[in-house]
Amino acid sequence: MSRPTKPDQALIDAVRRAARQEQFLEVVSAEEATKRFRQHLDLSPCGSQSVSLALALGRVLAHDVAAPIDVPPFDRSGVDGFAVRAADTIGATDNAPRRLALNSEVIACGHAPQIEVAPGTATALATGGVIPRGADAVIMIEYTELIDDPSSPAIEIRRAVAPGQFISYTGSDIARGETLLRKGTVMGSREIGMLAACGIAQVDVIRRPKVAVLSTGDELVPVGEPLRPAGIYDSNGAIVAAAVTEAGGEAVPYGAFPDDEAALATAMHKALAENDMLVLSGGTSKGAGDLSHRIVSSLGKPGILVHGVALKPGKPLCLAVADGKPVVVLPGFPTSAIFTFHAFVAPVIRALAGLPAEHSRKVQARIPMRVPSELGRKEFALVALVQGEDGMIAFPSAKGSGSVTAFSQADGFIEIDALASAIDAETTTDVTLISADVRVPDLVIMGSHDVALDVVVGALADRGFYARVIAVGSLGGVAAARRGECDIAPVHLIDPQTGQYNTHLVEPGLSLLKGWERSQGFLYRKGDPRFEGKTASDAMAAALADPSCLMVNRNAGSGTRVLMDERLKGARPPGYTNQPKSHNAVAAAIAQGRADWGFAIEPVARLYGLGFIPVAPEEYDFIMVENWRDRPAVKAFRDVLRDEATRNRIRSLGMKPADD
Repeated sequence: MSRPTKPDQALIDAVRRAARQEQFLEVVSAEEATKRFRQHLDLSPCGSQSVSLALALGRVLAHDVAAPIDVPPFDRSGVDGFAVRAADTIGATDNAPRRLALNSEVIACGHAPQIEVAPGTATALATGGVIPRGADAVIMIEYTELIDDPSSPAIEIRRAVAPGQFISYTGSDIARGETLLRKGTVMGSREIGMLAACGIAQVDVIRRPKVAVLSTGDELVPVGEPLRPAGIYDSNGAIVAAAVTEAGGEAVPYGAFPDDEAALATAMHKALAENDMLVLSGGTSKGAGDLSHRIVSSLGKPGILVHGVALKPGKPLCLAVADGKPVVVLPGFPTSAIFTFHAFVAPVIRALAGLPAEHSRKVQARIPMRVPSELGRKEFALVALVQGEDGMIAFPSAKGSGSVTAFSQADGFIEIDALASAIDAETTTDVTLISADVRVPDLVIMGSHDVALDVVVGALADRGFYARVIAVGSLGGVAAARRGECDIAPVHLIDPQTGQYNTHLVEPGLSLLKGWERSQGFLYRKGDPRFEGKTASDAMAAALADPSCLMVNRNAGSGTRVLMDERLKGARPPGYTNQPKSHNAVAAAIAQGRADWGFAIEPVARLYGLGFIPVAPEEYDFIMVENWRDRPAVKAFRDVLRDEATRNRIRSLGMKPADD
């Protein structure tokens, strides 16, 4: 047996330092560690890059995207059936059918109609077919019977239909010029579908942060090579790289390095120079091989901020910042590494990638209205979530199955049992979230929509507030405000007694915020001799005097409809029952020749290249729920209305902000 040699003094000193755990600068709480780390970081999203739709999945929009077209681009049928005039079906039953002559064309998808639907006639069309001139409804083929007369084919109608039934109006899904997707939106299949529906092939997204991934330790063996004695496979490299990708970053693997200070220092300096962030695993705890934290100290200022966190697992975590770039040394044990990664690293990567924080998958919410369902089938109803006074409120989507945006604008869905005919109003139920990234809005805006409202919502987003806009018309917005289901209700309703806009809507608990003045007018195709160069009164007189002149109306409850009815003074001209729900749909019907005139706002007339004759200036204002006045998001909304930059953008759209 050989006589033991005297230990080297340097080795003894190293053992003593390891025993005292001198490599831990200071063991701090997780909260303190996060605070120290974040205060030295700029967590603004990385710059932007343009990618094709094929590469956009999971990416984050860098800029707002405006819709270049309407979707659908024309009024279309939602079912297989017949385009009819709703008035021709009044009173139709199985016992008392109405007979309509069939026009000599069948409208298939992709083919424009050639024949006008005159009174007493119908035109066969397929699902998705263009609604022909003169028709204001579609009846399903199931409720008709063919009268097989070779000389004059006809159908018998066995059920009455309402104006607009089974018609998807132009722009009812996406309106030309509206903000289609906002910056910060995470691109899923739904959002990609929305862009594709508008013909958008390239989109600007936030660049994914490039994260260098290194592993350290003499014991590490690359995956796929034979395992040597005392060696272990470098599982951390694969785990961390995958976690980086899951968090929204671009992992750049550099492999495993032995405990050689010079080689490791060279690799770390190179990796940090080539990437936005550096994540290592191993080499943070006591032992002669502890090198990482010493090298990190030389990478840049301010250097190591935390080395030791009061967590189990995860105590050896090292957090640093080198000249603005995050540097993290994770513990070597895989469980500790992934635990600390998700707690400290993933949130930083998500922030740099422009991604929101992760959320839970289910919430309970109150359904404020009855949701009917078809017996015999389990149904999933898409809902949008807002925060109510006593908990979450889930508003069912009003858009149908043909809508591109319905799924994208929903936060989750509720389930209706196959044996239930409805979910009753005021029912509290579970909402399954579509995405972990669902964010409850800071501000709920329900009422009339206006293109300038997008400017206000965008300005709120720039201040960090997320506003949900639900277009339900002026009257619907007032009703929602009275029930406390929204914070702000945009309105433009005239008081027939005083001729003033919106002041008559003020009542206890509600107050009025002035918005802007806009011009409602008579829209027509430029060059139409019936209207060109005339005043609004003369143009309307010409329209009413011509039986072949078709109008396009607006839906009941909208401010534009109120104005239209006041000017018509009881008249019901041809096309009166054609009642789309937006200014864009009105303009599109005129531009495409399916109608000849209607009322809409001036910016939309310009957008569609139509003639515009001013009818009346109107005031677009906001009813505010007084109980919510002091909420931060409501205060921000009020500030934005007064902000001169916002007001200038509203002016550029042809509007006149209040007090101008």
